[in-house]
Amino acid sequence: MPSFAEMTKVFARVGLLGFGGPAGQIAMMHRALVEERRWLSEERFLHALNYCMLLPGPEAQQLATYAGWLLHGVRGGIVAGLLFVLPGLAVIIALSAAYALHQDASWLNGLFFGLKAAVLSIVLQAVVRLAAKTLKTPFLRAIAVLAFIALFVLALPFPLVVLGAGVAGYLRARRSGVEKTAAQTPAVDRPPLLQSLASLLFWVAVWQLPLLILWLLGGGGGLSSMFAFFSQMALVTFGGAYAVLAYVAQVAVAQYHWLKPGEMLDGLALAETTPGPLVLVLSFVGFMVGYRTVPGIDPVLGGILGSLLTAWATFVPSFIWIFAGAPYIERLRGNASLSAALSAITAAVVGVIANLALWFGLHVLFAEVRHLAFFGGEAAPGISWPLPASLNIAALALFAVSALLLLRLKVGMVKVLAMTAAAGLLLHLLGL
Repeated sequence: MPSFAEMTKVFARVGLLGFGGPAGQIAMMHRALVEERRWLSEERFLHALNYCMLLPGPEAQQLATYAGWLLHGVRGGIVAGLLFVLPGLAVIIALSAAYALHQDASWLNGLFFGLKAAVLSIVLQAVVRLAAKTLKTPFLRAIAVLAFIALFVLALPFPLVVLGAGVAGYLRARRSGVEKTAAQTPAVDRPPLLQSLASLLFWVAVWQLPLLILWLLGGGGGLSSMFAFFSQMALVTFGGAYAVLAYVAQVAVAQYHWLKPGEMLDGLALAETTPGPLVLVLSFVGFMVGYRTVPGIDPVLGGILGSLLTAWATFVPSFIWIFAGAPYIERLRGNASLSAALSAITAAVVGVIANLALWFGLHVLFAEVRHLAFFGGEAAPGISWPLPASLNIAALALFAVSALLLLRLKVGMVKVLAMTAAAGLLLHLLGL
């Protein structure tokens, strides 16, 4: 078991280097916590990941919070979850301020070009290792393949795929006649029900405290309606940031007029170049709301306030889900039927990460990716397919070099990220 200082140092590094979306971030945590330091077993890490995949909100941040809670209780969960978000939040606030003052994000195009190529190698490594350790039966391999097809080809809703896998695993276990396994002793005692309810109410009150303060201060311009809106979004954001970006963009532009047309895409470009969860793009929206609507203070200070409030509304629920549910989820490790359901979810997660890795890889290596529908129409099921002529040779070369360094030569992850980031910046400055 690590000391609190050791744990803090590791999660600070994960927060600073957490590029590449949930696939890259989960891969980094698995490498740091399971493979390199062995603070968590493979089974316990996957058990936590399965639970986080079922929750609304950023699953990678929830996994960091869960891991911190396993290592050092509530204070460990708070520190791990905050360190996962705060570096990216600081960067997105700085970039949003620069954007609001200058209305230009083009200078960011090549800044993290090489970094993404290296993250793609880390994600590929995670998929291969996770598949080798979890897909040990034909049934689990079939679940992984079906989950990948359901997401990449049929574009089925993410929660439906994960829940379907869990139900399939549970029913198969029940049909096989498995019983509760006494050998798997729960590592965490279940807290009393009243204590759990009191803890839940406390965290909900903490979550909504800014709304009360804004109401007492007269609304803070458009900040109170913004905070209420993003609090609602935090409860329904299954499947990551992309699942809600289109809806948030529509509401922010057409209904509330917080953003101008096209600014949401600029905000997404800013979020893509920051560490941490991609849902930090919502803090860009919060910055613009504060920048434009808060009376009586400097616009940049209003923007910072709006960004912080958005982050509070978005990420505090993740702590609620973990601290309220994790003690009960840990006890499920002693139930064979439910463990079988979670094993099936683990197999589906392999398909999910493979889907994320392929999507991420297509957009890193190709300048143009099209959607090929089976039955016609933009909303029809289909697959993403790159235009071969748009292959970025520089991105392919950086990916190949980083894969060689990581997978074959076993060079440290931080060194590889630093080298590829420097190479990508140099290529951009040379106009290549």
